[in-house]
Amino acid sequence: MPTAAAPATVATVTPLAASSQSPVLITGAAGTIGRMVRPRLAALGWELHSLDRDPDGDPDISSIDVLDSAALDAATVGCGAVIHLAGIPHEAPLPEILETNVQGTQAVLDAALRRGIRRVVLASSAHAVGFWERTAGGSDLSVDVRPRPDTFYGVAKVALEALGQLYADRFGLEVVSLRIGACKDKPTNRRELSTWLSPGDAARLMDASLRGKVRGHVIAYGVSANTQGWWDLSTARAMGYLPEDDAEIYAETIPPESSRRSRTGMAPPPAPERVGGPFTSMPLGGLARSFAPTPGEFS
Repeated sequence: MPTAAAPATVATVTPLAASSQSPVLITGAAGTIGRMVRPRLAALGWELHSLDRDPDGDPDISSIDVLDSAALDAATVGCGAVIHLAGIPHEAPLPEILETNVQGTQAVLDAALRRGIRRVVLASSAHAVGFWERTAGGSDLSVDVRPRPDTFYGVAKVALEALGQLYADRFGLEVVSLRIGACKDKPTNRRELSTWLSPGDAARLMDASLRGKVRGHVIAYGVSANTQGWWDLSTARAMGYLPEDDAEIYAETIPPESSRRSRTGMAPPPAPERVGGPFTSMPLGGLARSFAPTPGEFS
C-alpha cells in the first residue's frame, strides 16, 4: 500500500528588528503607494533601496525595469527583503497585464531566490476577490475564500498570489501577499468607508509584513481599522499589524450615493456590496472614461 505523503514543511520566521533585514528593496517606488509609504517606512527604521521603471525625476529612485534581470540582480545586492509594488496599477489588455504584473512578479521572486533573500512582500489587491459580496449576516470576508477576480488586473493579482505560494512551497521563501484596498490620503466615497487604507496604516502593514512571524505564504487584507470594514484582518494582526486610522472620521464629509431611478420611477433594488465595487462591471481590458480610477483605487 502507498504510504501517506508527509506534510510539507516550511520555515517559521522569527520577528526581526529593522536593522537585521535592512536594506529593503522596494519596486514601483515612484508609484502612488510607493510615494506614500517610503518616507513612513524610513521613519520606522528601514533603509530603502528604491527602484522604478520611471523614477519621475526622483533622485532617490534608480531607473530599473524589473524585467531586466541583470539590472534587478545588481539592485538586490546587500538587500535583506523585498517589497514589490511595481506593475500596471489599473485595468489593461490581458497580454500587457500578464507581462508586466505576472512576469514582473516572477522576475522579482527569482531575483530574491538568487540572492538568498527570504522575505518578499507582494502588493496583491482586493480585486483578486472582487466578486465576493458582503453577507447579510455581517461576517467578515476571510482570506481563505477562493479567487473571484473582477478584471484582468484582478486575474494578475490571483496569479501573483499563486506565484507567492509556489515559491514559498518549492523554495522556502517567506512571502506575504497584501490584498490592498483603497490606499489614498482619505476616503472619497461611501464605499471607501469600508475599504480605505490610510498611508500611515499602509506603512504599518508593510512594516509588520517585514518584521512579523510568517510561515510559508501569508495572505492579508490591507485596510485600516474602519468601523464599517468587513474584510478579516486576523492574518495581518497576527504579523503585528496595529492599524491606527478609521475612515469613519470622514463619514460626515462624504455625501450619500445618488440613487438611480428606473423608467417606471421606482427605485431599483440595491446593488450587492461587492469587494471590487464598480470594477465588477467595468470594460475588460481597458478603461472607459467614466471608470477612470482615482489614485490608489486599483492597489
